[in-house]
Amino acid sequence: MKTSYRPAYSSIEDLVPYSAGKPIEEVAREMGLSRIVKLASNENPLGMSPLALEAIKSAARGVNRYPDGAAWDLKEKLSAKLEVPRENIVLGNGSNEILELLAQLFLTEGTETVYAWPAFVVYRLATLAHGGRGVEVPLDSGLRHDLDAMAEALTDRTRIVFVANPNNPTGTRVGRDELERFMDRVPESVPFVLDEAYYEFARHLDDFPDGMQYFRDGRPIVVVRTFSKAHGLAGLRIGYAVMPRPLADLINRVRQPFNVNSIAQAAAIAALEDEDFVVRSLEHNRRELARIQQAAEGMGLSVTESFTNFILIDLKGRSGQEVYEELMKRGVIVRPMAPYGLPGTIRVTAGLVEENEMFLEALKEVIDGE
Repeated sequence: MKTSYRPAYSSIEDLVPYSAGKPIEEVAREMGLSRIVKLASNENPLGMSPLALEAIKSAARGVNRYPDGAAWDLKEKLSAKLEVPRENIVLGNGSNEILELLAQLFLTEGTETVYAWPAFVVYRLATLAHGGRGVEVPLDSGLRHDLDAMAEALTDRTRIVFVANPNNPTGTRVGRDELERFMDRVPESVPFVLDEAYYEFARHLDDFPDGMQYFRDGRPIVVVRTFSKAHGLAGLRIGYAVMPRPLADLINRVRQPFNVNSIAQAAAIAALEDEDFVVRSLEHNRRELARIQQAAEGMGLSVTESFTNFILIDLKGRSGQEVYEELMKRGVIVRPMAPYGLPGTIRVTAGLVEENEMFLEALKEVIDGE
């Protein structure tokens, strides 16, 4: 049917729909394989806390009722854990929604956001969806945020600044001193968004900046985190942010009334009780990332040091897309990085021991041309 629909902003037509990667079932059908290993989406291979699972079962009995739109209990739990007032906490249907709501609040045609590239693709998507222009500052030679260049990119048109620490898809991070110098150069009228989706994986480092501490110290910062990674609740889509009270009030005016479902709220409350599960997940992740790195380097490939639950592998002149396709034929799903401007790389999530072994065996076959 021919139509003449036109979006409100021409920038929407420049959007490329987000690709979440192929599901396991589809790859199994296409390839005729009985076993598929998915290492493409940075999920927790250990699943979720047993406490969260029990909370889900209990909450499922009440899904005929609408969820608590204010998420009172979860905010109380987060308030106590993070040592911030509950009025400064905003919840989202995944941390993605919070980023989207910020763009909705501040962007119009002719305005800009500043962020690194490659970085989390939602910064670009949210910017274009609301008529803005993304000022994409290239990472430095070590695939880290070039914060000095980002500071130089700030203008009177800048409405939001995004920094992912650690960064996705590179796994790199910036330290406390350099981040603080950068924050000092961001005008207080411009929301500075520190995306800490992978915070748990780097929090043990001596010089790793803690966004929540900056907020408690009085900096006008938006700190965004998620339950999808270390807590293993990716399928429930729940994230949160801490921000100045006036900004939280604005977000609550534009968000959907029941944007976080009751099962997600119950699971998140329980997940916060089980720090042992998070510690086990982090220990497993450190061991497996090290094993993947050592094996990949043994194949003559290079690896970017990662402070997340995934690793970026440079294929030394090989096409990331071709290696991705060859791995799929062997039952392993990874993420090719050409859409992020890194065509000679793949991003691989640290999975279970046997999943990583299957990946490494398949990768060796592909690299050796077998």
